[in-house]
Amino acid sequence: MSGPNKLVIAAAGSGKTTYLVRQALAVADGKVLITTYTESNEEEIRRKFIELNGAVPGNVVIQTWFSFLIEHGIKPFQGKLFEWNIAGMLLVSQRSGFRGRNRLGFPVYWSEDEFRRFYFDSKDRLYSDKLSKLLLRCDEGSAGAVFQRISRIFPYIFVDEVQDLAGHDLDIMAALFKSPSHVVLVGDPRQVTYLTHHEARHKKYRDGGIAAFVREALPRKLKCEIDDTSLVTSHRNSAAISELSSKLFPTMEATAACECDECRQPAPADAGLFIVRPRDLPVYLQIGRPVQLRLRSDMSVAAPEMPTLTFGRSKGLGFDRVVIYPTRDMVAWLKNAQQKLEPQTRAKFYVALTRARHVVAVVHDLPEGEEVAGFTVFR
Repeated sequence: MSGPNKLVIAAAGSGKTTYLVRQALAVADGKVLITTYTESNEEEIRRKFIELNGAVPGNVVIQTWFSFLIEHGIKPFQGKLFEWNIAGMLLVSQRSGFRGRNRLGFPVYWSEDEFRRFYFDSKDRLYSDKLSKLLLRCDEGSAGAVFQRISRIFPYIFVDEVQDLAGHDLDIMAALFKSPSHVVLVGDPRQVTYLTHHEARHKKYRDGGIAAFVREALPRKLKCEIDDTSLVTSHRNSAAISELSSKLFPTMEATAACECDECRQPAPADAGLFIVRPRDLPVYLQIGRPVQLRLRSDMSVAAPEMPTLTFGRSKGLGFDRVVIYPTRDMVAWLKNAQQKLEPQTRAKFYVALTRARHVVAVVHDLPEGEEVAGFTVFR
């Protein structure tokens, strides 16, 4: 397997994981790293290898992004910067290294001059939002040995869900492009439900701007082909669901439903898009047995005993039927596609809509006489 480095822009349900696994199975002359942000996606990659190949080949290593950074970027070179043992990682969703508050009540954080407190908590766990920054410091302190070592170990590096990478992670991607390794990135800019960290660096590329980063921020001599045509067909969603979800990102290529015989088994009688009023929800849940999707885990659902996921946790998964508990902004968008949505809200709603193969139901107390275009009211 050879050719230029590549970024593949993929639609939901288009077979991103299958594509990467097949790329890896085609490699016969070296070790392959497949890395991705979430543990659930790491597990999905392993399952896909077993489905297609019976096992993960001996030349393939599957790791989460954070594990990869620690094992191959920081631990082998930490002696240049610090001597103590790393006690693991602390996953943070906000800026780490909180020091206290000043006289005006504003938060104050440890500076990088206070090395240990900047990068580690009191138990010597690395803050997740500082991992990529520390790896780059290790590379600088070792005169580029970090990426030299990585490329010697892994001639092939594949990154799944690349849209989740942000800040200094993008500097790492640029360094991998400069290395001798063959790099393939796959992701869907519409599905930025998680970010590795919220560093201000490369902020303009944060919300699904990976293609713009490749075009604008990489040196011209670094070649990276952008493929936005190979994975634009959904093998999961029906035509109605594909059409609706595509409206969330009108500037991107609309997703079409595939016509594969194995994907397009006869649709169930209730296939379609539905509005379900709260008073009718218990009956609907008993009839349809959908998976319930909500924005946050602290939001109540009508049937806690039934399968329930947050929008973010559901990413990468597929179900015959889902019922979505939307926010007010999401409902407003369904009624008027010109309605403004925050980037994260738009991305999470896209993920929720595209989990279903046949049936999307949205919980909303729609007034009598009102309609939502494309939807049927469940009665």
